[in-house]
Amino acid sequence: MSADAPANGRADPEAALDRLLELGAVTEDADGTLATTAAFENDRRIYRDTYDYMGREGVADTVADLFGVDRDEAHSLLDSGEVTTEDVVAYLAVRSFADEPLGTAEHAMMAELLVRIGPGTPVPDVIEVVDDATYEAFLAEHPDAVVTVWKHHCDPCEAMKGDLDAILDAVPDGVAVAGVDGAEADAFRRAFGVDAAPAVLCFRDGVLEALETGRKRPAELATLFETVWTSA
Repeated sequence: MSADAPANGRADPEAALDRLLELGAVTEDADGTLATTAAFENDRRIYRDTYDYMGREGVADTVADLFGVDRDEAHSLLDSGEVTTEDVVAYLAVRSFADEPLGTAEHAMMAELLVRIGPGTPVPDVIEVVDDATYEAFLAEHPDAVVTVWKHHCDPCEAMKGDLDAILDAVPDGVAVAGVDGAEADAFRRAFGVDAAPAVLCFRDGVLEALETGRKRPAELATLFETVWTSA
């Protein structure tokens, strides 16, 4: 979102980023990599879903209300790309997340930064991340492996993450585990016919033996793992 229109003046991007970090909407790794937090993305998702449902007219109404312009000017801002639906979503989400008044210029700059900063990988922290460039080497090194596929804004994925400890406990000894961001691994998904997330792929001796999609509970996966690694 352009911060000098409809906002008056332009806030300092560094100060706005510091505020996002302070609020817990963004995290910064030791190497300087920025990512939005799961907590913020939960708020952003609510607004994104709302405006997907409301459509362009709903976005225009919100732009008019937020910035005190008429509907024609709101449409003009949207048509020119000066304001986008993602801008509006980020603006509303960070206001909700902060749960406190924000200065107009600061607020606009925070929203602008949040549009640029996406969430980190959806793969849980305790699982090794592989992608299109590394999955073949991983499978060559670990011919017996469970590879999981995750994506952002996926309720079944989040539900499975809640069972992750039990799922990992069910993986047989000697079987490696990795995770893939499905949205960023087109080649992997094409190679193994993965069309949904979450997904669990079981490789035995380097061959894909089983593929399950959708939320699976620990007991279901324990049975699957036993079948794959104890069958003749």
